[in-house]
Amino acid sequence: MKHWFKIFCGLLLAGQAVTAQQAFTIIPLGVKGGLDESNLSSYLLQPKGGTQYICLDGGTVRAGLEKAVANHLFNGNAGDVLKRQVRAYFITHPHLDHVEGMVQNAPDDSAKAIYGLPFCLDVLKDKYFNWQSWGNFANEGDQPALGKFHYMPMDSGVSTPIPNMDLEVTAYPLSHSKPGRSTAFLVKHQDAYLLYLGDTGPDALEGGGNLQKLWEAISPIVKAKQLHGIMIETSFPNEQPDKSLFGHLTPRWLMTELAVLEGLAGQGAVKGLHVIITHRKPVGDNEATIRRQLEQGNTLGVKLIFPEQARALKL
Repeated sequence: MKHWFKIFCGLLLAGQAVTAQQAFTIIPLGVKGGLDESNLSSYLLQPKGGTQYICLDGGTVRAGLEKAVANHLFNGNAGDVLKRQVRAYFITHPHLDHVEGMVQNAPDDSAKAIYGLPFCLDVLKDKYFNWQSWGNFANEGDQPALGKFHYMPMDSGVSTPIPNMDLEVTAYPLSHSKPGRSTAFLVKHQDAYLLYLGDTGPDALEGGGNLQKLWEAISPIVKAKQLHGIMIETSFPNEQPDKSLFGHLTPRWLMTELAVLEGLAGQGAVKGLHVIITHRKPVGDNEATIRRQLEQGNTLGVKLIFPEQARALKL
């Protein structure tokens, strides 16, 4: 009897360990890198045990929430979810396919903070919320400033606690056609991490070494098996000429960069790591080709995930 009791307890503890490993829920509101305005880069993220979300980029908001409600991921309607459960936006860069939904829905949104590096918030202030492109629903800029959104500039490499959410977020600059024109957000919940990258090209083409610096910063948590996933773009298939990437990655370049990360974290350190492929350009058969080339080139053994709009991920 004692033998079977020990086995039962072992299985129970193993089950608890598996449960404890999940730290984040991600609900993609949009996954594509252009063209389809109803499915552009935007991801809700919730820490385990939480009830509120942050929104990583805001290309598509309401259309994604409507599909999430239809898929029974939320109760109520899309507008109520946006107002009551989405606490803040984290914007990687101000290109339209990453901010359109946030800007468009501002009149019916609730009060929120917009976090980002200063270059990004300056463009939102000067080019979008300026009473020419759109009303100024923020707390700074052209008057009258309606004050619904509050700009929260982040310092590169400095952890920022998110009030009442048991989350900390650190911003790192990325290169996107120009050095420092995009952002990666490292999200921390207790001892678990998730890395979300905005648009970026490889260091070999972009210069500046921003990905190298990012990989150096996260390699200790990769080595410690605390990183639950990397959300990173692959916009074009390998056939896209380097001169026409415009600050984006291909499957070959992504695997090259992940190999740099493995070199820093140790041989085999990225094997089994969740790598969520974002920002696929929906031109022709690009998406299918990108998927095939990533799977064929995955000599590092990462776990590739291709997110779908309004389909939850548990990491």
